Amino acid sequence: MRVRESQPLLHPTVVLWTAVGLVGYALLPWYGMDRNFFTFGWLLDGYPFKRSVAPALFLNLQGEKLWLAPIGALLLLPPLLLLRRGKSEPFFSRLLLWVGLVGGAWFLLQGFGIGLRGFQWQWASAIFGELDDRQFGMGYGAMLTGCAFLFFFTLGLAARGAVGGDEFVVGSIGFIVAVVGIFIFMPIVQMLLSAIVTQDGEYSLAVFFSKFFSDRLWGLGCMAGGPRCGVAWNSLFLAVLVGVVTTVLGLVFALVLTRSSFRYGAVLRALTVLPIITPPFVIGLAIILLFGMSGVITQLWAELFGIQPTRWVYGLPGLLIAQTLAFTPIAFLVMIGVVEGVSPSMEEAAQTLRASRWQTFVTVTLPLMRPGLANAFLLGFIESMADFGNPLVLGGNFDVLSTEIFFAIVGAQYDQAQAAILAIVLLFFTLGAFYAQRFWLGSRSYTTVSGKGDAGVHPLLPSAFRNTLFGVAGFWTAFTLLVYAIILYGSFVTLWGVNFTLTFEHYIKAFSIGWTQFGIHWSGSAWSSFWTTMQIALISAPLTAAIGLLTAYLLVRQSFAGKQAFEFGTMLSFAIPGTIIGVSYVIAFNVPPIELTGTGIILVISFIFRNMPVGVRAGVASMSQIDRSLDESSLTLGASSWQTFRRVILPLLRPAILAALVYSFVRAMTAISAIIFLVSARYDMSTSYIVGRVENNEYGIAIAYSTVLIAVMLAVIGLMQLAVGSRNIGRRKTEDPQVSGWRSNVSLPGRTQPIAGGG
Repeated sequence: MRVRESQPLLHPTVVLWTAVGLVGYALLPWYGMDRNFFTFGWLLDGYPFKRSVAPALFLNLQGEKLWLAPIGALLLLPPLLLLRRGKSEPFFSRLLLWVGLVGGAWFLLQGFGIGLRGFQWQWASAIFGELDDRQFGMGYGAMLTGCAFLFFFTLGLAARGAVGGDEFVVGSIGFIVAVVGIFIFMPIVQMLLSAIVTQDGEYSLAVFFSKFFSDRLWGLGCMAGGPRCGVAWNSLFLAVLVGVVTTVLGLVFALVLTRSSFRYGAVLRALTVLPIITPPFVIGLAIILLFGMSGVITQLWAELFGIQPTRWVYGLPGLLIAQTLAFTPIAFLVMIGVVEGVSPSMEEAAQTLRASRWQTFVTVTLPLMRPGLANAFLLGFIESMADFGNPLVLGGNFDVLSTEIFFAIVGAQYDQAQAAILAIVLLFFTLGAFYAQRFWLGSRSYTTVSGKGDAGVHPLLPSAFRNTLFGVAGFWTAFTLLVYAIILYGSFVTLWGVNFTLTFEHYIKAFSIGWTQFGIHWSGSAWSSFWTTMQIALISAPLTAAIGLLTAYLLVRQSFAGKQAFEFGTMLSFAIPGTIIGVSYVIAFNVPPIELTGTGIILVISFIFRNMPVGVRAGVASMSQIDRSLDESSLTLGASSWQTFRRVILPLLRPAILAALVYSFVRAMTAISAIIFLVSARYDMSTSYIVGRVENNEYGIAIAYSTVLIAVMLAVIGLMQLAVGSRNIGRRKTEDPQVSGWRSNVSLPGRTQPIAGGG
């Protein structure tokens, strides 16, 4: 923005956001519409004069909603003053700050100051009169105008020197803070405030403390020979076990694929992600069919050894097996990028100094994987804490926080205060794990990827250790295949346990296709939920990955005030169980000014901010290994921060991009605990359909639908992997050590030659 005082200050970014704000104010409907905005039917429905589809400008011209008029005036202020000569740059930076601050404050005030019955304050009614219409939710016009004021404010901060005056970085921080505040903090705060509300609607700290310190929550009866411990200790113990086991198994599979010359890596990679793409309840049902009282393995074991079958699978053992199956792929997706990111030259340097393969792995390779190990454990711990489906099926008498929250909300008691208190305990455990991870990593550097040519080749693991990894991976792979064989077989059985006749009846009922005079008729009962789920998942997945990786870039590469609070906010949604997310969204977005309940948008938003932390943690783990000198070289050559992020950082983050895309897509396809409260007749999701079939004892249809979803998700994941590609940070491949030439995948702006040549 630095120009001579005699020239007009036409800053292109200011002009851009002024245009965006004016389009929202003068051309697009200000309030939300009942129909889909993207059909453009509103253009033929009385636009622009009909109140329900009118832009704010036309409402003001008709003498309505006059409190919106100052917004238009504030939008015009920056470009009008920018055209005047003789004004200094500090003046315009302060102008942008104040326009963004005042405009944003007025924008929020008019939104939250009007309720369903008119103005919230008497003085507003005295000025503008009583309203003859209810307040409606903000539409696309209001959304664009709010964005304009937000970025006016961030541009002003950048012009004043915030974060080195980098407009892209300051704007990104402002955007992330705004969306996290609206879609994470606001709903959660509204939900948690109910922790001090009694059944009579009054506030009481005494009731809060009596529920918080109850024996049901913190009891240690199991330590003294009693039947059970409190649900808080049950959840904590299970989460620690699951975090450790899934991290170890994720590392085992990552090492087998990258350090053992395993020939069938593609097949093993597909098998490792099978559990994560399985809809809820299915793994639990399969484990019951294997290890329950009438399970296949239980009955076989009883016949061979004459042992009376028991219900051992219901409780901690069954939950540990099910959650390990379900969450090991998350650890694997994090670890595979970290293991691949360890520089081969560092391992070769250790071997040059006469270190054995085992010493190299223990003293060089494993310490460099600490960010991945810490993040994998954290994700496994949080996932176990928030898991709802498996405890509901296999929990038995082993109560955990997530199911207790669910029953507190949907049960006969309907105690939102109890649910909020349980959520606070769960959040406390999760934040404790987060800070324990930060303490374990400390301030050490784990950088292994730099701008220098890497001529190394990853060494193979010691033979004995490699064989042990093969044994562990082989056993777990065989068990996974057995579980999915039961799932596949169950989809063709007429009625499990009663009639084992094979049939296609379940598939036909769910996915039959017919022909009419109008073309294809999707006559199966599952098609509606299937197409809705695909649409929502394909929209939310790239948005989730983009926001998550952008957040990771800000956390790893930038220093700014409030960075720790910023990181806490981005991880908060992952620490709260999906049940609380769903209920809090219903409470927060069921009324204006953000009225989204019953729409597809609320499903997309819930998936984005529920799954965003996976992209953040995967990006942080991978970006911690990339030397900052790459960024500095790009900036030195004249590139902006945005160009550096897009052309230098992103190509090296392909494993993290793939992890974020895959995880966010499959979670959108298989999530249940949050969306069970958010689905509607128009937007029904596959998991809610499956739950309905399970409740009606139609297990065949539920398993058949799950099998189809698994096949579809495998195909989409394969396409994602082809689209994202892989990164190559070494000159040679392990299987062809004679190849000496290489070219880097990273190109710096203004440079077309490789960073280094063969040697």
